[in-house]
Amino acid sequence: MAASCVRTVGSILRKCGTCSSSVNTVSSQLSRQVLRRQICVSSALHGRNLAAEGPEKFTAEFVEKQVEEYHIGKRHLANMMGEDPENFSQEDIDKSIAYLFPSSLFEKKARPLMKHPEEIFPRQKAIQWGEDGRPFHFLFYTGKPSYYSLMHDMYGKIQEIERHQDRLKNDGKFSKEGMPITLSSSRWLMQEELETLLVENISSHDYSHFIQLMERLVALPYCGREQEFVLQYRRDLEALSKKQTVPELQQDERGVAFSTADGRRKTSKSSVILRDCGSGRVTINGKDYLYYFPVLQDRMQLMFPLQFTGTLGRFDLECTVSGGGRSSQAGALRLAISNALLGFVSEQDMENMRQAGLLTPDPRVKERNKPGQEGARRKFTWKKR
Repeated sequence: MAASCVRTVGSILRKCGTCSSSVNTVSSQLSRQVLRRQICVSSALHGRNLAAEGPEKFTAEFVEKQVEEYHIGKRHLANMMGEDPENFSQEDIDKSIAYLFPSSLFEKKARPLMKHPEEIFPRQKAIQWGEDGRPFHFLFYTGKPSYYSLMHDMYGKIQEIERHQDRLKNDGKFSKEGMPITLSSSRWLMQEELETLLVENISSHDYSHFIQLMERLVALPYCGREQEFVLQYRRDLEALSKKQTVPELQQDERGVAFSTADGRRKTSKSSVILRDCGSGRVTINGKDYLYYFPVLQDRMQLMFPLQFTGTLGRFDLECTVSGGGRSSQAGALRLAISNALLGFVSEQDMENMRQAGLLTPDPRVKERNKPGQEGARRKFTWKKR
């Protein structure tokens, strides 16, 4: 109590100044805060219901003011960095904050940040009780009314579908195929996403019950009757191959299509020119690949993308590679050839290449040796004497 009063006095003094005329202001504000605290304590001791006053929440006026200050600060930050304020993205803001306020804090939450107020201030529910202090929802005293209301609705829909199936069986119109829902291209909401949707904190046990009840619902033959309800709690899966950058096809003076791509592996860097309507000739740094890679394993790694897509012998490849050893050079060339093939293959072949790992770069590098120890991780043998 005393420490909090001292902090309160300090904050009020900083606002009001240190002149003698502000002493009365300080004392009056301090007395009002102490009186308010005493009222809260006494009401808690006497069991007084303060719920009718409503929960503490960020009002719309407060959020609008914060958004306005955010845009002003964004413009100032863009001017400081010499950028255009109109095209200053959130990524540029994060880079500028990291540059202007360098921090060695390991905890990311403790580092300075500047984000839109909608990302900072959490969503809050509206008032859930009336002026008389009585809650509106019949599940209010469960502590998680939105979650249990959702579970109650799901069980009711399961019973309704089962009654519909029983009526069809009695009429002889029941079919095992029913009305299924196509869920192959979507997934269930994650626990954090469900908490954001319900504006409630739920445990992993509650989330598992939610998934089990949803799986029970979609397992029914005629679950398609509640397709709109089910899809509210699923998110579409975007194929990673659609995010893959496909190089544009170019044409040389003879009208032959070709594409270029780069690849890296460890310290090796490579570039490939892949020409259509060729004879299958492959040259690396001006040499035939049979002479450049005498080891069979490296040649197989180099030709694997062409064999996988069934285009072996269709293209002529002009490759250049530098740095690293033979294994890392072969890996860099394989990635470059795979990226160059994207302009000539279909979307299905592109997805198959992605699943086979041909489009995944390998960022691993040799870890440096550390001073005071034998290797990157290995320590010297400890001896007492």
